[in-house]
Amino acid sequence: MNITPPTREFRILSHGMLGYGFPPESLARAVDAGVDLIAVDAGSTDPGPYYLGSGRLFGARSMIIRDLFMLIDAQEATGAPIIIGSAGGAGTDVQVDQLLDALTEVLSERALRKRVAVIRSEISKKTLKTALEEGRIRTFETGQDLTKADIDAACHIVAQIGPEPIMAALADKPDIVISGRAWDVANVAALPLMLGYPKGLAFHMGKILECGGQAALPVEGSDLLVGILSVDAFVVESPHAHKICTVESISAHTLYEKTNPVRLAGPGGIVDLRAVQFEQIDPARVRVTGSEFEAAAVYTVKLEGARSVGYRHIAIGGIRDPRMIAQIDEIQTGIRERLIQNLEGRVAPNAYQLTIRRYGLDGVMGALEPNRTPAHELGLLIDAVGDTPQIAETVCAMTRSLLLHWGYPGRIATAGNVAFPFSPADVPAGEVFEFNIYHLMELANPVAIFPHEILEMPL
Repeated sequence: MNITPPTREFRILSHGMLGYGFPPESLARAVDAGVDLIAVDAGSTDPGPYYLGSGRLFGARSMIIRDLFMLIDAQEATGAPIIIGSAGGAGTDVQVDQLLDALTEVLSERALRKRVAVIRSEISKKTLKTALEEGRIRTFETGQDLTKADIDAACHIVAQIGPEPIMAALADKPDIVISGRAWDVANVAALPLMLGYPKGLAFHMGKILECGGQAALPVEGSDLLVGILSVDAFVVESPHAHKICTVESISAHTLYEKTNPVRLAGPGGIVDLRAVQFEQIDPARVRVTGSEFEAAAVYTVKLEGARSVGYRHIAIGGIRDPRMIAQIDEIQTGIRERLIQNLEGRVAPNAYQLTIRRYGLDGVMGALEPNRTPAHELGLLIDAVGDTPQIAETVCAMTRSLLLHWGYPGRIATAGNVAFPFSPADVPAGEVFEFNIYHLMELANPVAIFPHEILEMPL
């Protein structure tokens, strides 16, 4: 591991999402310029609760392996440690294990031995119930108190750890750190904090680097980004030959996914951005100063949990008759009423949820759509969620057939109303999950319940 004194610049290469890919040329340019740390985000809540509930990998395993091959080669060239956070997508234990399996394949093919630190951030239900009884769990954004029933219903519950468990793992000098769910900023900031760089700057830089090339222009999520940290500032640049960082692009990413433009909350405190200055030091690079950190009186981590709510079946179709498009609200009401009648005695109305999304009318915003002016054709997505796969299939199929043959004033067609691009038209989409835990848990020690283990890999 390269240990750079805080009196010198510290160069960090960030990959915003493991498995999204990046240009080999960007990696080569970054390696040529020098790299002290390779920080990799591997997950998010952005894709919804499915990956947390199911434990499935977010991103294709083949692309994750592709990225790992290239990053391991970069490590061999630079000696920089690799820190991967939110392993597998949601950071569950099973996803950590899947990422370790992918890493084993890469290291075996390269005939390399690596010292790997593994941090798990999935929380046991017993631990959470104890914290709940002790009053150490707070509401967060939703305003809904956590209950023991919520804990029992969750398939997986993870904590979004801060930099401290990663710092504890780095003290054992691993080549690679693989962490469960982690604050995106922590992957970037942990090693600089160990070396004495200021928290405010390290955290703010982590916020900008978290999505990789998305903070550069032209905007693209599938690329890398470089941060150069010193004791009083940091500089952001793109390793891509034809991309630039501007004051606008870097300041805009500072505001990305934030409820307060000048206060960035995270485990252990808040980054105060009120005195921040962005300076264009050349056509492609931006220098940032003034970021400060305020420690919280009580250390907290965010909890994320998801529960199963049923099974999904979908059908996709399109209509082009302007008469049917003009009457689609009334048609849908009639279909819902007929559906209840047809399923009476077989499927109870409370055993399923039916959503019909109308693309070209209000498919994206639904009731919030301010401009309900349909195009000449309307795309329909029938989304049936049932208590069982059979119920979901039944509701989807019945809705599809009713739409296909529904009569309405002015109808001319004697065949079907809807064009279906696929056969079969009805497609099972698997189990459905929803977030049911989104709370803060107080910790007296930010490391104690997130211990690490050291593995010599491949095993």
